[in-house]
Amino acid sequence: QVHLVESGGGLVQFGGSLRLSCVGSGVAFRNYVMGWYRQAPGKQRELVATITSNSRTRYADSVKGRFTISRDNAENTVYLQMNSLKPEDTAVYYCNVLIDLLNFWGQGTQVTVTS
Repeated sequence: QVHLVESGGGLVQFGGSLRLSCVGSGVAFRNYVMGWYRQAPGKQRELVATITSNSRTRYADSVKGRFTISRDNAENTVYLQMNSLKPEDTAVYYCNVLIDLLNFWGQGTQVTVTS
């Protein structure tokens, strides 16, 4: 059974940094695209960043140059380094893996940025 657990969220001031982690189990994640999504109150869930099995990355325009996604396949872990945080980055951040057309999600971790 695929299982994802996020950690690293919290409360941070404008301009601060956080590093999110997502540890997976139940499958060899090295073979799959993994991603981070976020959902702010009253808004739809949106893509933040993805990383392929060979570490090619893609970012939402709103986070380019500030966020970095990376992965450690040996540890079945994907990271999201978030710098220069803004209040509009406030959301619940979810880890995702797509396996055989099925989306798997973690429980989410709250990130709150104060001005």
